[in-house]
Amino acid sequence: MDLRLVEYFVAVIDHGSVTKAAQSLYIAQPSLSQAIRSLERQLGVQLFRRTGRQLVLTPDGEAFATPARRILRDVERARSAARDVLALSSGQLDIAALATLAAYPLPELAGEFHQRHPGVLLNVIDPGGSARVVDEVRRGRAELGLTTLPLHSTGPRGSSLRTRELHTQEIVLVLPPELAAQLPDPVPLSAVAGIPLVLELGDTLSLVDDVLDTSALTVAVESANRQSIWDLVAHGAGATFLPRSLAERELQGVVLRSTTPELRRSIGFVHRPGPLSPAAEAFLAVAGVSAESAPSAATPAPQATEQRGRRAPRNRG
Repeated sequence: MDLRLVEYFVAVIDHGSVTKAAQSLYIAQPSLSQAIRSLERQLGVQLFRRTGRQLVLTPDGEAFATPARRILRDVERARSAARDVLALSSGQLDIAALATLAAYPLPELAGEFHQRHPGVLLNVIDPGGSARVVDEVRRGRAELGLTTLPLHSTGPRGSSLRTRELHTQEIVLVLPPELAAQLPDPVPLSAVAGIPLVLELGDTLSLVDDVLDTSALTVAVESANRQSIWDLVAHGAGATFLPRSLAERELQGVVLRSTTPELRRSIGFVHRPGPLSPAAEAFLAVAGVSAESAPSAATPAPQATEQRGRRAPRNRG
């Protein structure tokens, strides 16, 4: 049903005649009469009957009048909501993020975004792992993904995703002081196999998976709780890998050691091709990443020269 026909129908009711309604709508009277007849044909009922110079609603017209007004109100609300979204005074932005990136730098970016656009709700999803972040974006459950770059293989559809690099992070070994005292500075990656590690399920190993033989690591504790990992390291249960910027902000009473060769990773945003919502563009502007890359290639991203060995079950302390 053409929305204009509903508007014309309500205008005729409000003005009591086709002539006055046509004047208010700035259209010719014959055009308005034809439009009303078209609406009647679509509905299969007669809406008006003529009484002298007046048009009076038929019972069918009376029955349609209330829904017609409701339609117009709902459409106006929808238009208003769309205007609010375009003006960034309302709406929602869904972001999928790795756990370590949800701890930093996402909170700072979200805080700045909220200062600029307090009416927009940020919904942060932690799907677990870079591949799942990419999958959330690819499937449309999140508009933006915050993850490591370049993207690993995500299937033929994943290769069409766009990426926008944010910055690079140094990955450091975070140790309790008594354990750090036994190690050189920086710590050779070859020495990591002898260090008891406290790992977050699914996320910590992704920091070093491309450059270490994870089958040779000695795992002292595995946990799904990020805060408990940090507490365990601070209390001497073992060491863990974290981005330096995150460890400096969140952990106290620990020692941060670079590795040799140095571990670094590039992080950034991923999104589907095509125009982004105003909220997504505004968030990327807050992050300072406005340049869109070419479609991502499905390539691994080792950032150090250490050779990986054959996979086997990890040693457990």
